[in-house]
Amino acid sequence: MTGEQIRAARALLKWSARRLADESGVGWATVQRLESKDGPLAGYEQTHFALRAALETHGIQFLVTGG
Repeated sequence: MTGEQIRAARALLKWSARRLADESGVGWATVQRLESKDGPLAGYEQTHFALRAALETHGIQFLVTGG
């Protein structure tokens, strides 16, 4: 995932960064930091998993493309 994808997913769900933090169990400041960067997410893999799981639980699908 990328910061851009997280921002886009939140926009589709009409969620604030605080809502994503609450839904994922990830700190609000961490969500904001990860979203502020373009490109692949930095940080802990379990954080990425928690964010992705929260978004996918509410209908977001992430596609993997070759590149």
